Amino acid sequence: MQQLTPQGQAIVNDLAARHGFSTDAVTHMMFAVLNGNGSQAQFSHGEFGGSGQWMLGGMIMLGDMFNNYLKGRVDSLCSEISNILANQPGLLRSGSFQSQSQSGGGYQHQANGAGMGASSLFVPDPEDNWWPQDLGSPNATGAQNNVRYAYFANARRLAVKTGGEVWVYDTLDHNIGGFSQQQGYGSDIVFGSQYGTVILSSLPLVSRNGQHVNQPVSPPPSAAPAPAAAPMPAASGNSDDIFATIERLADLQSKGVISAEEFATKKSELLSRL
Repeated sequence: MQQLTPQGQAIVNDLAARHGFSTDAVTHMMFAVLNGNGSQAQFSHGEFGGSGQWMLGGMIMLGDMFNNYLKGRVDSLCSEISNILANQPGLLRSGSFQSQSQSGGGYQHQANGAGMGASSLFVPDPEDNWWPQDLGSPNATGAQNNVRYAYFANARRLAVKTGGEVWVYDTLDHNIGGFSQQQGYGSDIVFGSQYGTVILSSLPLVSRNGQHVNQPVSPPPSAAPAPAAAPMPAASGNSDDIFATIERLADLQSKGVISAEEFATKKSELLSRL
C-alpha cells in the first residue's frame, strides 16, 4: 500500500487544519484524487458524508446529498489537492492510452501514458516498476482485472504481468492504442493497432520472467502470407459420385471455403465427364 513521505504528511496536516477535516479524512482524499489522476476522485469516508464522487470543474456527489455546505468544503479540499498533485513533476499521467473490457460488466479503464515517476509526496511502490528495467520508461501503462500492461513504443516491446509472471512480447510494427479483456482472462487479451484488433498471443514472445524465449518471429499483419487454397473434393466417373461431389462443392461455396468462380469451374469440369 502506498504511503506518504514526511513532506506529504506535512501537507496533509496543513490541509486538515485549514479545511476542518481530520488528517485521516484528508489522507483518504489525497489518495482518492491521486487515483483519479488529479481530475476526479471516488471516496468513502464518514467526514465526507459517506460514499461520493468528485470531478474537477465543480461536479460533486455526496451520500449526504442535500448538505450543500459540506459539498462546498469537499470541493474546496479536492480542488486544492488536485492543484498540489499537478505541481509534482512526473506524478500525474499525461497522453492517452485506453484499456477496456468489451463484454461482461462494461468495466472501462483508461490509463494515461508517460510520466509515472516518483513524487516527493509519496513513498515509491516497488510494484509500480514491475517490468524489466532494461526496457526503460514505458510510453503507457494500464491495468485491468489481474492483468497489468506496459507498452514501450521505441523498443517495440509490450510487457504483461499476470499470475505473478511477467511476459514480454515483440510488438513488431504495431502502433498499440488500447487493450481489451473480453472475458477477463489472460488468454482473451486483444489489442488495437493500425491493423485493427489483434490477439496478443499472435505476437512473438521474447521473454518470460527475465528468461529469453526462443520463438520464430511472425510476419506483421501487413506481410501475412495468403491463405492456402482449399482442397477440392475428388470424384470418380460415376454419375452419382459426380452429382454428390457437386453438392459438396456447393456446400463449400455456401460456407465461403471456395469462391463462386472456383465452384463454377469445378462444376463444369465434373459435368463434362457425364
